[in-house]
Amino acid sequence: MFERLSEIREKAAEVEKKLSDPAVISQQDLLADLGRQHSELAPIVRALDAYEQARQHQADASELASGASDPQEREFYSAEQASAAQQVEELEAQLRELLLPKDPNDDRNVIVEIRAAAGGDEAGLFVADLYRLYSRYAERNRFKSEVLSSSPTGVGGFKEVTLAINGKGAFSRLKYEGGTHRVQRVPETEASGRIHTSTVTVAVLPEAEEVEVAISPQDIQVDVFRSSGPGGQSVNTTDSAVRLTHIPTGLVVTCQDEKSQIQNREKAMRILRARLLKAEQDRQSAEISADRRAQVGSGERSEKIRTFNFPQNRVTDHRVGVSIHDLDSVLDGNLTPLIDALSADERTRALQAG
Repeated sequence: MFERLSEIREKAAEVEKKLSDPAVISQQDLLADLGRQHSELAPIVRALDAYEQARQHQADASELASGASDPQEREFYSAEQASAAQQVEELEAQLRELLLPKDPNDDRNVIVEIRAAAGGDEAGLFVADLYRLYSRYAERNRFKSEVLSSSPTGVGGFKEVTLAINGKGAFSRLKYEGGTHRVQRVPETEASGRIHTSTVTVAVLPEAEEVEVAISPQDIQVDVFRSSGPGGQSVNTTDSAVRLTHIPTGLVVTCQDEKSQIQNREKAMRILRARLLKAEQDRQSAEISADRRAQVGSGERSEKIRTFNFPQNRVTDHRVGVSIHDLDSVLDGNLTPLIDALSADERTRALQAG
């Protein structure tokens, strides 16, 4: 570990030297890349400096304690040694965590696909709840959210909603949301007060840059048709909806939210690129889109990563066994406690595996 830390320190010094070079300042792409490298390396170098200072303090206190003739003086330096030893241990753990491999997708923007599964209209209404939840989470964290496609049910819910959430680190925070989300509540139409259980599936995809996924025009079948659903000026009167079929993989993306056929096509291409990037990243472990299907599962009520229990005012994440008894706050976008717990669990498992 310490050999690698020494290499990182040398690399950081090299990056800092280049950042102060006037010739580099005029090269915006290089400057941005060096800035990114510096922001990644600097916390590790700071932790290493603190670790070495603590080690030196521990050694000095040990030497002074062993050479002290006065009992009180010896006790003082022994306590200093013990405190420094604890700091050394904590900083070494911090360094090991900082050296964990970073998910290459962590800094990407993200595409979130939310779909009704089991439960009919109730599931559709919960799709709308989760859509608002992720939109509010984005707002709280100064990310930008944008609906790419949606399919309203007509009773205030959605069959599906796909939204893009843009911002540095968006994927690193939202990647834990993929899976089956279960809701337990009494529907407004339930006269007997019986609790219904419904499910919604969420898939989280890192958004692909256009240059990362080459899509040949010959591989795309484009169909245009008249938008369906709630009307509006020209929405249902022109062939503005777009369906893209990626012929080699069979992936199909439909967008009809915009009045413009061009805008719908652009949004559909963003979703298609993200799905193809995800499939490419998973190709060694499964066939195309297998990881995405693993995220969402079948949507059966028995499958769940998280339960929203309205009667108990409780949200429980079953992967880490964490429950929050403030459902309204979570639905208003306060996902941070759950995401922090999942992130800490992931780091712990990675450290144990390493």
